[in-house]
Amino acid sequence: MRILIAEDDLVSHTVLARTLQGWGHEVVGTRDGRAAWDILQRDDAPSLAILDWMMPELDGVEVCRRVRARSSTNPTYLILLTAKDRTEDIVAGLDSGANDYLVKPFDRRELQARVRVGERMVALQHDLTERIRELQDAMTKIHQLEGLLPICSYCKKIRDDQNYWQQVDGYLVARTGVQFSHGVCPECYAKVVAELEQAEAAMAR
Repeated sequence: MRILIAEDDLVSHTVLARTLQGWGHEVVGTRDGRAAWDILQRDDAPSLAILDWMMPELDGVEVCRRVRARSSTNPTYLILLTAKDRTEDIVAGLDSGANDYLVKPFDRRELQARVRVGERMVALQHDLTERIRELQDAMTKIHQLEGLLPICSYCKKIRDDQNYWQQVDGYLVARTGVQFSHGVCPECYAKVVAELEQAEAAMAR
């Protein structure tokens, strides 16, 4: 997983980055809140971010607020990292939009546990987004096919919304993207063979 680290303290930043890389994560690092906010606005923003509360330019709480105010189908999972451990600080951090809160100096085991929770939440969010997209596609196809379709009683062509008559397969391809593999059913096969035999018999006379 790609994880953004926004931490202005060089030692803390280095320890955090090496720890996450040791667990197999790809780390994107920055030293101030403004740069973190710029990265999180990108289409390819990391799925999880660990933000220090106190940073130059923008603090971690403000970055959280901005991320939550920005609509996104795949919002970043935010962990706020700070030395503040009072209840009111924790509440303020979570109210700003952070998903989780980690007090430093952090314990490696606790960090790993919280990152794993973030991974599970990101996976669930991604799965939900995909299911919603599939449902929307299905509803679009249903909408395209619903209603009364004028069809010719003889040749079975369908009249579309522009009053053009076209074959059923062409109509469905244009509206659903489905592809057809043409064949001959047994009844039609027997009919064609019979017609050929009659034609051959007539020519032999």
